[in-house]
Amino acid sequence: MPCRDILKLVWPLALGMVNNAVMQFADRAFLSRESMASLEASLPASMLSLIVLGFFQSVVAYSGTFAAQYHGAGDERMCRASRVAGLWMAVLAGVATAALIPAGELVLRFAAHGPEVLSRELAYYRVVSAGGVFLLLQMAEASYFTARGRTRLVFAVNIVGNAVNLVLDPLLIFGWCGAPRLGMAGAAYATVFAMFVQWAVLLLFARRSAGAAQPGAKPGEIRRLVLRILRFGVPSGFYSVLNVLSFTVFVFVTGRVGDVAFAVSNACFSVNYLLLAPIEGFALGAATIVGQARGRGDDAAAMRDGLRTAGLGLAFVLALSAAVLLLRHPILSVFAPQQAAAAAEFHSLGSCLFVLMAAWQVFDATDVIMSGALKGAGDTRFVLVWILVAAFGIWLPVVWAVSVLHNTMPALWGTQVFYVAVICIGTLLRWRCGAWRSIRLIGGGASSAAGR
Repeated sequence: MPCRDILKLVWPLALGMVNNAVMQFADRAFLSRESMASLEASLPASMLSLIVLGFFQSVVAYSGTFAAQYHGAGDERMCRASRVAGLWMAVLAGVATAALIPAGELVLRFAAHGPEVLSRELAYYRVVSAGGVFLLLQMAEASYFTARGRTRLVFAVNIVGNAVNLVLDPLLIFGWCGAPRLGMAGAAYATVFAMFVQWAVLLLFARRSAGAAQPGAKPGEIRRLVLRILRFGVPSGFYSVLNVLSFTVFVFVTGRVGDVAFAVSNACFSVNYLLLAPIEGFALGAATIVGQARGRGDDAAAMRDGLRTAGLGLAFVLALSAAVLLLRHPILSVFAPQQAAAAAEFHSLGSCLFVLMAAWQVFDATDVIMSGALKGAGDTRFVLVWILVAAFGIWLPVVWAVSVLHNTMPALWGTQVFYVAVICIGTLLRWRCGAWRSIRLIGGGASSAAGR
């Protein structure tokens, strides 16, 4: 696939992820004006929500990988069946996320942040987890349209949903226009409602799309498809959990450096997501492109186009990182306190963290995109095992040692540069060795290859 065609598929996904990051940035900017405690609470609460929702979200999203391969193979009936399977899994997963709320509350209490921060963390986590079913339903619909290459539709709906979020944020956080003043809970309610809007709009398009009225898969086929999606999607889900969990452990460690340093770190991570967000779009595009190529039986195209997508994403993130470094002072001013002395300390540490952030983006972008390509090829067990080894066997022990020997925020952030370099090298080697060629998600040989 030419680079032009790759960009045509990927740019709506990348911009959609940027749009999500801008909304998250806006959430935290609003919360920083509500109170510094809300800013401190925003990252731990959202990361814990992602650990719970991220697993189910990744499993549901893997229905899109099956849809992409069926679409590439020209089997539109089973492509539509993959959507139905994804929706059923989303409903069941939504029930599970709500049931896990008490366990998440115990984790937040164990983190032992101050009572003012803890109360805000609990409020946010409860609302997002209870409304997680709408995020999962939206993911199932969006994955289906992405698999078919209709990424501009997904982007347009994403814009609509996030516009709703942006309008509701100040109303519910600050109690504007007679709305209740809910603080962090208000930001959570705005997010949940925005996801509901996106799912509802995509559902309408799915029901009106060509082929929707044609005979679909039988219930027995749907059940078997759900089991196959789970077989490959569960490792992908655990990969997401371990990815977020390792980062959440890191965030909790940084919370013990000091209140000011922790607030600066959270603000910088909000900006970091602006850099990572488009790369997640490239990763989703790589999974779709590789999935469609494998559905056609063209492994050479899958190898070539996966690497091309990574190269395009890397060029994009380098340009974006340079722009953020140049604009670091006005960006940090959005989060900095009003007092001159405190603001100077905020900017000094923030500038240092921005440099480290730009350094690890090179490796992180490459790893995220190539991990997406491996998932699109069905190699989900490798990405799970590799992150387990790299994050929990290598990185977090280094984080613990640094926190004991030199507990400063720049030193802790420096461990991330080391970590992403290690995991990136392993992912690239796996892609180049081509072990994923033997895995079959659809068609003959899938059963025997699935366990490799």
